[in-house]
Amino acid sequence: MHDITLADVYAARNRLRGHVRHTPLQQSDALSEAAGSPVYLKLEHHQVTGSFKLRGATNAVAQLTGDQRARGVVGVSTGNHGRGLAFAARAAGVRAIVCMSELVPKNKVDAIAALGAEVRIVGRSQDDAEVEVQRLVTEEGMTLLSPFDHPHVIAGQGTLGLEMIEDLPALDTVIVPLSGGGLLGGIALTLKTISPRIRTIGVSMERGTAMVESLRVGKPVLVEELPTLADSLGGGIGLDNRYTLPLVRDFVDQTVLVGEAQIAAAVHHAYWQERQIIEGGGAVGIAALRAGLISEPGTTLVLLSGGNIDLHLHQRLINGETVEL
Repeated sequence: MHDITLADVYAARNRLRGHVRHTPLQQSDALSEAAGSPVYLKLEHHQVTGSFKLRGATNAVAQLTGDQRARGVVGVSTGNHGRGLAFAARAAGVRAIVCMSELVPKNKVDAIAALGAEVRIVGRSQDDAEVEVQRLVTEEGMTLLSPFDHPHVIAGQGTLGLEMIEDLPALDTVIVPLSGGGLLGGIALTLKTISPRIRTIGVSMERGTAMVESLRVGKPVLVEELPTLADSLGGGIGLDNRYTLPLVRDFVDQTVLVGEAQIAAAVHHAYWQERQIIEGGGAVGIAALRAGLISEPGTTLVLLSGGNIDLHLHQRLINGETVEL
């Protein structure tokens, strides 16, 4: 039995109304031709903060108690959750601290600080940053809002699934970036509950994919965090993972991995063929489709989950330069 239900996702959508954008779909002629079936892009990188994370953060902040609001919220982030949490907290008048590792790109750190959150850089991995988060929870009584393993966050991300099936009822396959599993878990729960025939596929990078390795062994495991163009997909799933591992295990049909060259080519494709600026973590679905890793996709929706890429890096990728990680 899962603690999150379709009713929670509908309730989240009511809370998010007026706070987040219902992002558009765009058909991709180039990807449709390559796949041999209609392919649509869900432009979630057009969300207010540049990624889907605003949905879960807003839903979670909206459900804080009076005491929790007074003490403030804290989160660990590879960038996009921090931005969503900072935005949602500022809108609600709540103090926020975001802890991140040294691997998080400077453009993401600066954007979080610009939204009024306090930023703390700790260690070389998300697990290192987690230590400071736990200290703030224990010593200062702040409320931890996980970037993924929290029922209110997952329900918020699940609202994307509602938009997908309402805007594209003929949907056969949905391809979603996979990191901690809050996004894919929420979407897959939503879609499979409404229409079990829809295929749900998660895509992660080859360099340090904690969820895929945890699925393989059947329990949460630690994976070394490595530099990758898909930096927003980095980090572990937490050894005490309660929600997302069971959701991904039970509602996701397939997981695939893409390499750095494929991610770079997908960012390049998105710009030149689709006129979209997306980050590496948001490009992995395009990468999987272009690499022929999805068999018989049918009417397909590819989620472009974020666009918060350093523009100097983006310039190099769209020029076809080799990027040293």
